[in-house]
Amino acid sequence: MAELLRGKAVSDSLSEKTSKKVNELKKRGIFPTLAIVRLGENPEDMAYERGAVKRAFELGITVRQFVYDAKISQRELVDEIVKLNDDEHIHGVLIFRPLPSHIDERVVCEVLAPEKDVDGITAGSMAGVFMDRDTGFPPCTAEACMELLEHYGCELEGKRMAVIGRSLVIGRPVAMMSMRKNATVTICHSRTREEDLRSIASTADIVIAAVGKSRMIKKDILGKNQIIVDVGINVDDDGRMCGDVDFDNAATAAAAITPVPGGVGSVTTAVLMKHVVEAAEK
Repeated sequence: MAELLRGKAVSDSLSEKTSKKVNELKKRGIFPTLAIVRLGENPEDMAYERGAVKRAFELGITVRQFVYDAKISQRELVDEIVKLNDDEHIHGVLIFRPLPSHIDERVVCEVLAPEKDVDGITAGSMAGVFMDRDTGFPPCTAEACMELLEHYGCELEGKRMAVIGRSLVIGRPVAMMSMRKNATVTICHSRTREEDLRSIASTADIVIAAVGKSRMIKKDILGKNQIIVDVGINVDDDGRMCGDVDFDNAATAAAAITPVPGGVGSVTTAVLMKHVVEAAEK
């Protein structure tokens, strides 16, 4: 069986470093603060919010919650984001998405100042990722993949990597970040021909699965002795959480694989807190 690349060890290591930085900042009179913006009462948003608040409290990071009616107008929401940009006591802003259908999400995201964009949703943050500039922050889940690979000593230089998924949240940014580490990256997606997907995925040293479909990545398209990072968080027909990879079968041939749950997802919140502290340092 493959080695399990569990996220808890990565999260604990990141949190320890973040906590030390928080204490150092507080000695200088700087209190790292995260603003959470939520519209309505979406259960998934609220569950993530509780987890984020708990983690922030453990690290000594202040959280200010801004909860608005789901029917808030776009103009009103934009005005609220501008206020957060102007508040010098707030260092990072997390906006829960997707936003209600009557709001143009792109407009709202672009109002947010990149230096406070701790979840990598603005064009400024994307420019930082794609142009290798110190602007904004990478999406937390994409960086969580990189932190996990680094923690477990997975060298990327010269390695062949298959990224399955091309979203701006994970696929494309994690590909750019991996190329910065000198990996040779191929991005596959929903329109990649099956024979090409099999050819690319089976010969990769590292596979990052981020397609958002339960157990879509079967053992027959994978190779042997690979490192597999499963970013998917899905619920199967039996109501159980699962990833994008058919874990039970893939784990018999892989060298190492992330479990779901307990893998990349558990690192994401730690990365968010790391970004808040980095924003406060800047």
